[in-house]
Amino acid sequence: MTLPDLPALSAADGRIHARYWLETGDDPRRAAEVIAGEQSSGTFTAVPGETPALKARSGARVERLVVLEAVDTPSLPCLLKASRYQRCLLDLSWPLANMGPSLPNLMATIAGNLFELRQVSGLRLIDLAVPTAFAAACPGPAFGIAGTRRLAGVERGPLIGTIIKPSVGLSPQETADTVRQLLAGGIDFIKDDELQADGPHCPFDQRASLVMQAVNDAAQSSGRKAMVAFNITGEIDEMRRRHDQVLALGGTCVMVSLNSIGLTGLLALRRHSQLPIHAHRNGWGYLSRHPALGWDYAPWQALWRLAGADHLHVNGLANKFSEADASVIAAARAVLRPLNDAHPMVAMPVFSSGQTGLQAAPTYAALGTADLIHAAGGGILGHPGGIAAGVAAMREAWVAAEAGVPIAEHAQRHPALAQALQTW
Repeated sequence: MTLPDLPALSAADGRIHARYWLETGDDPRRAAEVIAGEQSSGTFTAVPGETPALKARSGARVERLVVLEAVDTPSLPCLLKASRYQRCLLDLSWPLANMGPSLPNLMATIAGNLFELRQVSGLRLIDLAVPTAFAAACPGPAFGIAGTRRLAGVERGPLIGTIIKPSVGLSPQETADTVRQLLAGGIDFIKDDELQADGPHCPFDQRASLVMQAVNDAAQSSGRKAMVAFNITGEIDEMRRRHDQVLALGGTCVMVSLNSIGLTGLLALRRHSQLPIHAHRNGWGYLSRHPALGWDYAPWQALWRLAGADHLHVNGLANKFSEADASVIAAARAVLRPLNDAHPMVAMPVFSSGQTGLQAAPTYAALGTADLIHAAGGGILGHPGGIAAGVAAMREAWVAAEAGVPIAEHAQRHPALAQALQTW
């Protein structure tokens, strides 16, 4: 959808602000007031307790309503039938006192029952701003880009990364053997697939121990320790225990699936963790895929950064999923933007999903920075010359991208890259 240019939301007034794309078969002003009431002091009918004084103190405010266009059919199934459905931009605000600096209750306020209201035939949260007092009470990232670079020993350029493949099915020893080959090739970053957890075929404790033995052995030889993001997703006590095991083994990163553990799970882990938190967004499609429902990435990632995510997945260019390239770059830019003065530290965007070295140049050109992790599973592990050649090919693709040299020209002097171009 094409939206008009509006000023970015600001919370300088101390209130929480959210912007929505709204479609309604009702009068837009009335629908906006219904949403504001439902998400603050009101309900479906007048009640004696909602006095003018209470509403002035605690009610949500309609700050802006801009009608964009009208259409004949609703975007989503709805009970309220109309001859036309108007599409609008709606800005709402809430007093901080309604929920205090609580991320779970903020989510309930800005993304709660409003999506299923009778008046709504389409609704998408597209922007969010929280006041400094709210952000200051949230932990935010502990490591971000600078801390990740320090622990991974990569001062500049992207972190060349990969995902252990096959996603599941390997034993702990087979996993460690794959890691050893990646380390021999000079990989910067390795992560578990989000499906690999703690099953009986590949128990977490044994996998972590064998993988970190390989990592520590390689670090002794090379003087640089590759970063491995172990998937510790689980119940809160399980995540804490697994984090502690990774830390004791000398590991430098843990990974969680955000939609599985929720905001409270990430907050609990962040307050316990001494390692960067690699945040995977699996399940993002059910929150975002329909353009008339759910979330844009910018407000969604803001909540997880406030909760403590150091790395955030943003998909990748020419990906295997359904997301357009422009949306991927917009997501990465959101991750790289400071949230506010209370949290100037940005997170590190993670590009993945069907990636190869072919995406290096367009990613760099569109984003304008190499402060990112570029994770290729099959793009590295499937190299016909072997895993080490796959790592070399990805790295050389980025060397070419940052130098502004066409990849085919650069490949003439780098055999691993030339061989990769025949299969990518």
